[in-house]
Amino acid sequence: MTEMNIVEKIMARASGKKQVHPGDIIEAKIDKAMMNDITGPLAIEAFREMDGKKVWDKDRAIIVLDHLVPADSAQSANMHKILRDFAVEQDLKYFYDVGRGGVCHQMMMENHAKPGEMIVGADSHTCTYGAVGAFSTGIGSTDIAAVFVTGKLWFKIPKVINIVVKGKLNPPVAPKDLILYTIGQFKADGATYMGVRFAGEVIQNMSVDGRMTLCNMVVEMGAKNGIVEPDDKTAEYLKGRKLVPYEFVKGDADAEYDKTVEYNASKFEPMVACPPSVDNVKPISEIGKVEINQALLGSCTNGRLEDLRIAAGILKGKKVKKSVRALVIPASQDVYQAALREGLLETFVESGVLVCGPNCGPCYGGHLGLLAAGETCVSSTNRNFVGRMGSPKAMVYLASPATVAASAISGRITDPRHLEG
Repeated sequence: MTEMNIVEKIMARASGKKQVHPGDIIEAKIDKAMMNDITGPLAIEAFREMDGKKVWDKDRAIIVLDHLVPADSAQSANMHKILRDFAVEQDLKYFYDVGRGGVCHQMMMENHAKPGEMIVGADSHTCTYGAVGAFSTGIGSTDIAAVFVTGKLWFKIPKVINIVVKGKLNPPVAPKDLILYTIGQFKADGATYMGVRFAGEVIQNMSVDGRMTLCNMVVEMGAKNGIVEPDDKTAEYLKGRKLVPYEFVKGDADAEYDKTVEYNASKFEPMVACPPSVDNVKPISEIGKVEINQALLGSCTNGRLEDLRIAAGILKGKKVKKSVRALVIPASQDVYQAALREGLLETFVESGVLVCGPNCGPCYGGHLGLLAAGETCVSSTNRNFVGRMGSPKAMVYLASPATVAASAISGRITDPRHLEG
C-alpha cells in the first residue's frame, strides 16, 4: 500500500476507503458544516429547493452571524431573521447570534474543529481549521445546502504542497509575515485546488493561533486547504477548549508530495501585501513612505488574543496619530473578555483606538470602518481587492498586527522594528 500524506489519510477515512490518490473522486462524510449570515439565506433557499425537511444532524450543522453584526439595515436584519427562524425550526444546537459568538472561523476553532475531521463552511476562509489538523475547506451556498440535507459531499483528492519552514521567526516578524511571503512566492493561482502542508521547526514552535493565520490565507494562493500536523501544542489547545474526544491523524513518514519548498524564516522581515492584490507582496523595507488614514486590527486572520497582545504592547503609553482612525475588533466574545481581563482594551482606548464588538468588520466591507475615495488603510485582514473595504478608489495594505500598531502611531506604514519614540 502506498504511503499517504495527512490530507489523503483524512479524506480516505471520510470516504471509507483504504487508499486514495490525487485526482480520485470520493464521496466523503462531513463531520461539521457551517454557514454565516451572508451565505446562509441562499443556502436555506437551496435547502428548500432540494426538498430538505430536516438537516442531517442538528448537532453538526452550525450557523454563525458575523458579517453584518449588528444588523445595519432592514435587509441585513431580515437575513438574520431567516437564519434565526431556520435554527429554531431545525432545533440546531449551535446557533451563534449577535453578542453570543464572533467571527465564524474563530467560533469553529473555539468550539468545534478537531483533528482528522472533514469540515466544510460556506465561506472561503474555512481552511483555517487545518491549524488543528482537520481537513477544512470553503464551499458554495448550494453545496452547503446539499451537506445540510445529506451529510455528504464529493471531492477530488488534491495534490499537496509541503512547505518546510526552518530557522526562527524573530519578533516582531510573525506568522502573518510568513504567509504573506509565501503567497508572494506562489502568487494567486500557484496552488489552485491543492493542499498546503506546513512543517518544520518554525511551525513546531508556533502557537495554534499562529497556525490559524497560516491556514486561513492559503486560499489567497488558490489552495483547497491548509494543514498542520497535530502535536503537543494542538493537544494543549484542544484541552483548553474542552474539545474531546479526538484522534490525531498524521501523514506517513514516506508520504509523497507534489513538491516540497523550504524557507529560512530567520532571514524574514515584516512583509506587506500592496494594492490591488494579496500576492503583490513586498518586504516592508521596499514600501517607501505610505501615509495611512486607517489602521485595522481584527478578522478571522488576526483578531485573536495573541494578536491583540502584540498590538497593545506596541501601543501602550503611546497615542494613535491624529490623522489616523484605528480600529480593533476582537474575533470572538471569548477573545474580547480575555483582552478585557488583561487590560488590553484599556490600553487601546487610552491610545485612541476604537474597540468594536466581535464581527467581521471592514474586512468584509459590509457596514463599519469603510474607506472613502483616496483613503488608505493598513490592515491585519486577508484581502485587499479593489472596493473590498469601501470605495474602489481606496487602497488597502495587508500586514501583521505589529506593523498595523506601529503604523497607527506613526501615521504611515512603519516597520515595527524601527518605531521611534
